[in-house]
Amino acid sequence: MVQRSVLVRASRTVDRAQQLARWIGLGAAVGVVCGAASALFLWLLEVVTTFRGEHEAIVFALPLAGLAIGWIYERWGHSIKAGNSLVIDTIHDDGPEIPLRMAPMVLVGTVLTHLFGGSAGREGTAVQMGASLADALSHRLGLSGGLRRELLAAGVAGGFGSVFGTPIAGTVFGMEMIVLGRLEHRALVPALVASVVGDLTTRALGIEHTAYPVAPHLALSPWVLASWCVFAVAIAAATVAFIELTHWLKREGERRIPSLPLRMMLGGLAVIACWQLLGTSDYLGLGVPTIVRAFDDPALPEHAFAAKLLLTAITLGAGFLGGEVTPLFFVGATLGNVLARLLGLPIPLGAAVGMAAVFAAASNTPIALSIMAIELVGAEAFPHVVLVSVLAYVLTGHRSIYPSQRVFARKLGARLERPVKIGEVDDGPGTPDA
Repeated sequence: MVQRSVLVRASRTVDRAQQLARWIGLGAAVGVVCGAASALFLWLLEVVTTFRGEHEAIVFALPLAGLAIGWIYERWGHSIKAGNSLVIDTIHDDGPEIPLRMAPMVLVGTVLTHLFGGSAGREGTAVQMGASLADALSHRLGLSGGLRRELLAAGVAGGFGSVFGTPIAGTVFGMEMIVLGRLEHRALVPALVASVVGDLTTRALGIEHTAYPVAPHLALSPWVLASWCVFAVAIAAATVAFIELTHWLKREGERRIPSLPLRMMLGGLAVIACWQLLGTSDYLGLGVPTIVRAFDDPALPEHAFAAKLLLTAITLGAGFLGGEVTPLFFVGATLGNVLARLLGLPIPLGAAVGMAAVFAAASNTPIALSIMAIELVGAEAFPHVVLVSVLAYVLTGHRSIYPSQRVFARKLGARLERPVKIGEVDDGPGTPDA
């Protein structure tokens, strides 16, 4: 009997070792392709951003670029136009294979958006490239069901971690963004491996990520805690404004102007009008120089966060390609700069906390973004970034930049009878946890 028990335990150990080896191999493969794709993407972004800075008149062609991108997507991109929502739906519903053409189409579309001055980010592109490449791999290997979903989560993690140089945050983001109220721990090993290997691959290919100033130390006190509460309310308000405005522009645009090329052309005209009224190119493209500036400039314009919020909502609401992370970093860092000055907090810390908290609230990923802040600006941001991110996440309510994000439990703890899309969550009490 004892011998049989020993054999059973040994067999289980071998099975676990084999499964671990398989996940390491699959995660590494996903990480390599995600890292290579992110490296190409980041290099192209640097090239077109430099070119636009030297030839600003090219921004006047943004409406024509929108017309061309919209025509291409209307003709060949119908099955992938949902973007991140398609990735989330596929993970949950085990839908058809994500078309492999998503990777090159979203790459080209995003690069063109940045070349002509659209205000967009890069995480959406990285996530979509990573997921489509991971799904292509899973189908070539004949994986299905849970294995396929976990590899898709690894693709999300690999894309996110490699494009920002934050592998641990990328790992948690790949598990946290899928379902609100529950971490998908089943994907932990492949997501971690894909994110780390993806980051290593991107760096090995010569990509250098933005270096942010290190956050200063600030001890917690009753006054500091009260200040962070006020800070979180302002962060949540900005987040709600961005989500609601972006969704409203997209919804109303689709209702009133069915043609995607025409919507994008009009969106391009609106961006140009704002650009001319603002009198600066600081709010076009990624806006990384202004994000860095927010860490130490006490004379930063108070309206900077609102200008970037508006331009990004117009760009993405019209249908241009890209993500939300970097523009929301801009909104958070510049708003954090202003709030820190008003509340007597260190400006670098206010910018760092704001930078992470806005996207944490907008994507419902406070854990991942708290980790990301530490990876980007150092451990002194902890616990301040956690406090503000969690408070802003709760205050934002059941909203998300990802409309297909599923809700397993309400933000204040009540469990739903079944996971639903975030826009379908009602105001009822739900089913209390046992």
